[in-house]
Amino acid sequence: MKPDHARRPGRLKTSPSSRREKTAGAVVVPLKLAARDAERVRAAMARPEFTSRLRGLLDDALVEIAAYESLAALCRNRRDRFLGAEEAFRLYERNWRRVDQRSMKLTERALIERLAARYGNGVLNV
Repeated sequence: MKPDHARRPGRLKTSPSSRREKTAGAVVVPLKLAARDAERVRAAMARPEFTSRLRGLLDDALVEIAAYESLAALCRNRRDRFLGAEEAFRLYERNWRRVDQRSMKLTERALIERLAARYGNGVLNV
């Protein structure tokens, strides 16, 4: 293998399908995995339900801060776009006195209930 300084920078190869995906909003995400895991991900990607299941996994793991008004207010000093689901739950618990429950939308209430069920054994300790 050539040393890093001897490699020539080359143009990334793109296939016609990747150009099509790019125009449809698809983005390539580099992911470094162990060989066995990478093989499993490649196999899973070939399945038709992969995208919807991945979306479900991401929804369970991360919360988009801007999508929830009270959470956005609690995260006003953060720059991140997403917050780990458990971290969001703990943030709600610690700062519940600052949450305006009267004006909270149903989607945010549902989020808090889902987080409480998963991380608080169904209880929000406030």
